[in-house]
Amino acid sequence: MINRVVVVGNLTRDPMFSKISTGTSKVMFSIAVNRKFKDQEQTDYVPCVAWGQSADYLNQYAKKGNMIAIEGRVTSRNYDDKEGRKVYVTEINCDSVQLIRTGSSPAPQNVAQTSQQAPKAATGYFPDEASVNDDDFNTGPLLDISSDDLPF
Repeated sequence: MINRVVVVGNLTRDPMFSKISTGTSKVMFSIAVNRKFKDQEQTDYVPCVAWGQSADYLNQYAKKGNMIAIEGRVTSRNYDDKEGRKVYVTEINCDSVQLIRTGSSPAPQNVAQTSQQAPKAATGYFPDEASVNDDDFNTGPLLDISSDDLPF
């Protein structure tokens, strides 16, 4: 079975940072992702969670409205709320995160090339960088997305 997700969208709010009891960093956030449905554009809001260095990176650099790319897996969990009701949560557990655009600054022209020239904190965090094939990022046209395309 395969459980891999790649999502590109915009942060709906500033990430919520915390540390769990073991001292590991955790950040929760959601991404607004547009899709076509019956010749109309609709927006899905996807809940996400990142851990460790990815969480630290997002806490330091990510803000509401930033365009972000994430890779991870879909997970589900449940818990009892304060009133004793069972709450079910489905979210993307991120393995890697990449800020594509922050504020009004343009997106990098070539993600793979940019990550080799800039320090890791300025370009994203990839836990297993040796497994990334740079050729995957050098194919296809660049996306030109204006701020008018954003749902917020």
